[in-house]
This record gives sequence, structure tokens and C-alpha cells, in this order.
Amino acid sequence: MNRKVVEAAGKRLSLSNLKKDLYPSYGFTKAQVLDYYRKIADFILPHLKDRALTLKRYPDGTEKDYFFEKRCPVHRPAWVKTAEVHHKEVRLTACLVNDLETLIWVENLASLELHVPLARAGSPKTPDSIVFDLDPGDKADILDCSKVAMILRDLLSQMKLASYLKTSGKKGLHVYVPLNRKEATFEETKKFSKAVAEVLQRNYPELVTAKMTKEERTKRVFINWSQNDPSKTMICVYSLRAGEKPVVSFPLEWEELEMLAKKGDPKKFRILHSEAVSRLEKKGDLFRELLTKKQKLPLGSSDTLR
Repeated sequence: MNRKVVEAAGKRLSLSNLKKDLYPSYGFTKAQVLDYYRKIADFILPHLKDRALTLKRYPDGTEKDYFFEKRCPVHRPAWVKTAEVHHKEVRLTACLVNDLETLIWVENLASLELHVPLARAGSPKTPDSIVFDLDPGDKADILDCSKVAMILRDLLSQMKLASYLKTSGKKGLHVYVPLNRKEATFEETKKFSKAVAEVLQRNYPELVTAKMTKEERTKRVFINWSQNDPSKTMICVYSLRAGEKPVVSFPLEWEELEMLAKKGDPKKFRILHSEAVSRLEKKGDLFRELLTKKQKLPLGSSDTLR
């Protein structure tokens, strides 16, 4: 059957094109995509809650054209929650994925990737966390990102800041520092993240760059501090990534990162959909502290780092 009417939390949903192969090189249908998100709903929903969603849609699969959609589709069920947000001086209506039925509806639109801002829609100028987006340049890889992530962890620890790690689901790693404080501002978090990136660049010039130009990234890891901005989004933890295989952006414990770094095989960092489900069932949400842990940046930390 290529179309099916289902019920989720008492809401009726008409699911279409269920047999369409959205990962043709691997063999992973829309029905399987929907099943993955259904299974991990309890874990991903707290990280999506009240955040203006950017959909990255692949209506004909990962090998065909895709498009980003920041506006919540006009033809949406009446029960889909939305928020009015500003993006580059334009006011638009964004989807809020706060429940299972909305998550399934969004995935029926072939929104393989779910991208969210660092702030909730109700407090768009208050970031809940800081992110260090570690992106390997040409002739660098995720093993180089691992080295940078561990250096970063130790530096943050010296400032009494706990940090949490996830794979990007592609080439890099993401290190998060939860804040969860009403007084946090993007101006503060961007200044801090840039200062940290520049310290690592000074101390490890062969490994790290804080500069955005492509030429500077060869054989180095670019710490993309600019993601700490109200207009930017990050791939949500537990989201699928579009590619040859249904790989997930997934949390790693620091001990596991150290072990993977020693093994020296970049492929070991790829967490496929089935492994993601299995890990969540065994260990739960390794990113749960990101939602609750309150931390404050040390006074004058950005200036001290410089």
C-alpha cells in the first residue's frame, strides 16, 4: 500500500508515497523514515519543542533536488502549532514540532533533516546553549575534529563549564555548552565562542582555524563560532541526515570519543538509524542535560581568553 491513514495521539493523518525510496543508494523508504521518527519521538521531541523549525525537504529522495522551508506550509492541519518569528527582517510563520502527530506530519513531507535555532520561539534573543561547530577542511577529517573536541572540552572544563558532544551526521562534530539562563544573549555567546576559537587557533595553528575562508581550512578544523546567532540553525540531535545512508546526528559520551579516536577509523563515527534506535533504548537521551543544566559564563571570560 502506497497510502495509509493512521492515527497519532487521536489525530488522523493521511500518509502518502510510503514506498518511495528516499535513500536510493541504500534502500530506505518513506515508510521506514516515518517509522524511525516514530520510534525516537520521545527522545527528539524535547529538543524540538517550541523551536522554529526549518524543514529540509527531499521530495524525490536524497539523490534529487531538495529545498529549505522556514515558513510552515500553508496547507497544514489546524492542530499544528506555529510561531511568528523574524528572519532577516522578514516576519514569517514557522512550524513548532511539539508532539508526535506534528512530527509524523512533517516527516510525511519528506523533511529528512530537522534544523532548529539555539533559542526557543518565545525567547528568540535568549540562546539556551553555545555551540562549537567543528568542520574539517580539505585533507582533514572527523578524527582531526575529535582532537579539537577534546582540547575544547578540557579548556571549557578549566572554566567550570560542562560540555556535550554529538556527531553532525556528516563530516564533523558539534560541542554544546548548555546555559539555560534568562540573561544569556547571542551577543555574549558569539563573542565567547569566537574568543575560544581564536585561542585554539593560536595554540594549535596546524590543527585549528577560526577563519571562515576556505584556503585557511586546508588540513585544519574550522571552529564555526558564527553559528551562535539568532538567524542560524543547527541540525537537531537525533535528526536523520540526507546522504547515501540514513545516518543520524547522534550524541557521544566523551569516553566513547576517546576510544573512537584511538581506533582511527572515521567510519566508526557514523551512527545509522537502526543503531540510533538501539542506543536510545539502552542508554536513553545522552543530550538530556542540554535542556536543564544551568551554567554561567565566567565574568570577563571573552576578554580574558584574548
